[in-house]
Parts: sequence; C-alpha cells; structure tokens
Amino acid sequence: MTDLAAPTTTRKDWASDQEVRWCPGCGDYSILTAVQLLMPEIGAKREDTVFISGIGCSSRFPYYMNTYGVHSIHGRAPAFATGVALSRPDLHVWVVTGDGDALSIGGNHLLHALRRNVNLTIILFNNQIYGLTKGQYSPTSEAGKVTKSTPFGSLDHPYNPVSLALGAEASFVARTHDMDRKHMMEVFRRAYEHKGAALVEVYQNCNVFNDGAFEAITAKDNRPSMLIPLEHGKPVRFGPQGEKGVVINDQGRAVIVDVAEVGEERLLVHDESRPDPSVAFALSRLANGPHEPTPIGVFRAVERPDYGSLVARQMDEAVAKKGPGDLSALLRSGTTWTVEAGQ
Repeated sequence: MTDLAAPTTTRKDWASDQEVRWCPGCGDYSILTAVQLLMPEIGAKREDTVFISGIGCSSRFPYYMNTYGVHSIHGRAPAFATGVALSRPDLHVWVVTGDGDALSIGGNHLLHALRRNVNLTIILFNNQIYGLTKGQYSPTSEAGKVTKSTPFGSLDHPYNPVSLALGAEASFVARTHDMDRKHMMEVFRRAYEHKGAALVEVYQNCNVFNDGAFEAITAKDNRPSMLIPLEHGKPVRFGPQGEKGVVINDQGRAVIVDVAEVGEERLLVHDESRPDPSVAFALSRLANGPHEPTPIGVFRAVERPDYGSLVARQMDEAVAKKGPGDLSALLRSGTTWTVEAGQ
C-alpha cells in the first residue's frame, strides 16, 4: 500500500532561495524564523499554504517562504486573501502586513475581513513607523512623534491595533513581540489553529528608523515588570514576584493593583472565550503605549461560523431551492432587463 501522507518538513524546506533583504538587525528576521520553524511543527503542507502581503518591509515575507505567495498592492492584502479563502477553502491563507499597510490605506479591508470572520491568519508587524519609505510617521506612531513627515511632531491620535480588532469583534486577537521566539511561535500556533479571522499584533523593532520603540517593555531585564501575560483560566498577575495584578474596577476599567493590598481573590481571571469582548477590550486599553505595563498573549478566542462556510451554505440552499444556475445563459443574456409591474 502506498503511503500518501505528506513527508515531514524542516525549516529549510520552508525557506526559499531568495536573499532575505531586510536591514541587518531588523525584527522581521526573528518573525520569519519563528514562522519557518513553526510550519514543520504544526504539520503544514507547502502545497496547501499561501502567504499574501501588501506593501512595506513586512510585505516582502512571501518571497522568503518556499510556498505559494502573492505580493499584492498597498493595503489590499485582506481583500486578495478573502478571495483566495472563499474560492479555495482547502488552503490555509496567511496575511502578512504592517502598521502602515494594514491600518492606513488598508484599514477598511482589514476591518471587514475581521468582522466577517474570514478564515485568515493575519500577522500585523507593528514598528510604529513607515520603514520602507524611510521613516515617516504611521497610524500607530505616538502623538508628538518627530519624523520626516512630521518635523514638528505628529498631531494624530494613534491606533491601538488590538483594540481596533476587538472593536470589529474579531474572533481571535493576540499580541506578541519579536524578542521572544517561543512566545511568538505559541501565539502563531494558536492563530493557525483558529477557524476564522485571527489577528496577531507583533511589536517589531525597526532599528534604523524607530530603534528601541518597545525596549521599555521588551528588554530582557524589563519583561518581568512590564509584560503582563494573559493565560486562559489564570489570574492576570505579573511582576518579578507576581506582586502586581489586574482587576476590573467599578467603572469597568482594567487597572493595575498590588496583590498584597487587594488579595488574590479580587484579581481578574482571564477568560479568552468570553463571548462579550468588553473585558478583552478593557485589557487592551490598560497601557497608553509600549512604555507602561502591557498585556501580551491571547486576548480573545471565540468560536463563530467563518465567512466562507456561511457563503457555501447559502449557495447550497439556493441551489436546493431554485436549482443550479446557467452561467452560459447569463453571459449571453444581454445588458438590459425588463421589470414588469407587480413582479
């Protein structure tokens, strides 16, 4: 009997023959490595995998993966990916994008992919700057940011990508950072296994145009006191000795407290499967920026029908009710119609 099982792959099998052309020291390298190492672990097949990107440094990603890929146009990766996911539900579709690509010109496409729950795994590289076009401010740059395009400081209020995704009621939302490969791989794994729209924000350092943007929270010595791990079913607690925690106050806001003062029983127990996204949203608003204690991990993971399944079911119901359509007749039916009164 012939064994038709897919052969085991390695990271080398997923790496293309293209020279990786990011600036030396860029955080994109660690994200690429994490994905290439993950694919063999999850048993992914190259023939069933597609990476789709828009424009920007992050969007070179498909060139470096030895599988199917589309380098699309600025901001439109979710739209391209939606078409692939609906027409080929047998494929696993990844979207690779950046804070400028996804949240500026592509904001509308991203929101609709999330609210529709299209079966996509979306990795959003957030370096709070436009890197490819050489250092202009982006939709996630902090207010007052001095760049080539804002020499007197940015006046724009920045997006919080996690809050944005939760506001669109995405069924899976998470955050990780490029300095912890193990954490990245686990979050990417969870996103890959999720059926529906999964968005992962990655804090990614641009060492040329915005170096150290996340150092206050991601530097190794700072992580215990500045990163708040979200673990399903566990109290939200952090600090070198676990001395800090998070509670929901009387106004419904997430606030940081001293565990010794309030008692562990008052701490918020993280429930990523809560149908209502309000608590996850409160957690996403806990930090005003990556210079305060910041939650990382999975904020929300809920089950609801993905868009492709709903479309397929609707089509099956229409065929069952009215019979199959005649595409040839439709194409030759002319360009005008007569609508009779009462019809």
